[in-house]
Amino acid sequence: MAATDFVIEAKMKEWMLTRPDITLIEKELAAIGCTAEEIKLQVTAYRKLQHEKKQFNGFICVGVGAMTGFISCVLSILNPVPELYNIILFGLTSLAICIVMLGLYFLFE
Repeated sequence: MAATDFVIEAKMKEWMLTRPDITLIEKELAAIGCTAEEIKLQVTAYRKLQHEKKQFNGFICVGVGAMTGFISCVLSILNPVPELYNIILFGLTSLAICIVMLGLYFLFE
C-alpha cells in the first residue's frame, strides 16, 4: 500500500494546483484501486488542505489590513503632511477596512 500512498500524495499536490471537481478526484482514486472508505478519507484530506490555504491567506489579509489601519491612525494623529490629511484619514482607513473584511471573508467562509 506504500506505493499507493505515494501516488495519492503526488496526486494531492496536483489537485491543489489544478483544483478539479470532487467527482473527478473520486474517479481518479477509484481507478487507482482505492476502496470507498479510502476515497472518502482522501477527499476529506483534500478539502482540509483547501481550507487551510484559505485560512492562511485570511490571516495574512487581516494582518496587512490591521497594520495599514494602524499606520493610517498614526499618520492621521501626527498629520505630517497637512495636504494629505483627508487622503490618509479616509482613503487609507477605507483601504485597511476593505483588506480586513476580505481576510475575515477568507477566514469564515
